[in-house]
Amino acid sequence: MKEADVIKQLKSPHTRSSLHENFKNLGIEKGMVVIVHSSLSAFGWVCGGAISVVQALMDTIGSEGTIVMPTQTADVSDPSEWQMPPVPKEWWPIIREHMPAYDPQITPTRGMGKIVEVFRTFPGVKRSSHPTYSFAAWGKNAEYILSEQPLEEGFGPKSPLAKLYELDGHILLLGVGHDSNTSLHFAEHAIPDREKAKKGTALVENNVRVWKTYEEIVYDSDCFADLGEDFEKTYAVRKAAIGSAECKLMKQQPIIDFAREWMKKKDRL
Repeated sequence: MKEADVIKQLKSPHTRSSLHENFKNLGIEKGMVVIVHSSLSAFGWVCGGAISVVQALMDTIGSEGTIVMPTQTADVSDPSEWQMPPVPKEWWPIIREHMPAYDPQITPTRGMGKIVEVFRTFPGVKRSSHPTYSFAAWGKNAEYILSEQPLEEGFGPKSPLAKLYELDGHILLLGVGHDSNTSLHFAEHAIPDREKAKKGTALVENNVRVWKTYEEIVYDSDCFADLGEDFEKTYAVRKAAIGSAECKLMKQQPIIDFAREWMKKKDRL
């Protein structure tokens, strides 16, 4: 949709203050621990764009709470896995040798959206060390949530997702569906004998850039939309329309517990 058409659909522009009120009406409160998944374009026209959205979230949750966003970097990975677009096989050794190492300060996100990319650059925001599945966080529990994230279990029992579960955090979907709900990857670790795959990435180890290989379970988000739909049939989810964005707020623990059983049942079929 063209920007002019988007503007025509709104009675007034979204602003930092109007979004703050929208977020409060959705049920977001001071002191909450919230992982956010978002689409800026889903809101319609926002005065200040992604900056205003981030500021409004910070205004609503406050420094006594914590905001977390996934800041994944799928391109800091083995080129043999690349599909969008793939690269010639003869390039793979060159890429493995020369790819810049992941750096929490400068490595940009890939495919995570404008809100996430702006959030990671805000003062006071910290970022985890995982080269592919990093998270950024701001607020009271940021350091604890990002304190560990094993390379082999980026979404596993010692990951930021597990810390969110421990802290009884919330999931906030802003204009996106459960197919973007990263927390559900944590539930995948409950599936017995999950298939594993060899991975590769560029990182800094002992102050030296290295190409590191490791094994990790095969994560698969293809079922997340169906899983989320089934969850919402039984469990309470706060919903509100903010502009043209359908927004949802829910506790993380119930949907993780539901997802574990849902996935185990699906795996047995």
